[in-house]
Amino acid sequence: MPSLKDNFNEVIERIRQGRELGSASFEPVYYLIFEPQQILDVKRQMPAWTARLRNDGWDVKIFSIAENINEILQNSPLRKIWLEADKRAPQSWDKTNQSLANALSNGSLQTRLEQCLEKFETKEKGILLVTDLEALHPYLRIGAIENQLHGKFSSPTVFLYPGKRMGKTQLKFLGFYPEDGNYRSVHVGG
Repeated sequence: MPSLKDNFNEVIERIRQGRELGSASFEPVYYLIFEPQQILDVKRQMPAWTARLRNDGWDVKIFSIAENINEILQNSPLRKIWLEADKRAPQSWDKTNQSLANALSNGSLQTRLEQCLEKFETKEKGILLVTDLEALHPYLRIGAIENQLHGKFSSPTVFLYPGKRMGKTQLKFLGFYPEDGNYRSVHVGG
């Protein structure tokens, strides 16, 4: 089984080669798929991977899903209401998760990623690494966001995806969500 390093090297090589002519989409979207148990290993590798990319002349931008979710929820106009409701019913996880999911599914996270992609449109050798996808659980899945952003990816974008690869196109987020084949991207690893 290839290592994380081997799979990362393969993603970079595929970015250099470009997409296959038979692909359904020509957008430079790649998924580095790894077992959920390797989340910490991926985080440990990030400094080395970004340094390598920069040494190879890439303009690297990291988009952390976790940091962006935190900012969205911290700055939500509903935050005071959520905190008050949590005081009244601190064990009501289903309601809490539903409220937070509603705040994220309104397009705010997608808009932030889209704005990041727009800033990279003019970069000749820009690469976007989208990290911390596990923070989407239990609110969203990245495939829904990727589909909404179809046509907006001009620079190579690598999603660091904790999950399992099922066949050529299906992915299983975190290894326990149902299989999803709605990805228009290149998958490496998993």
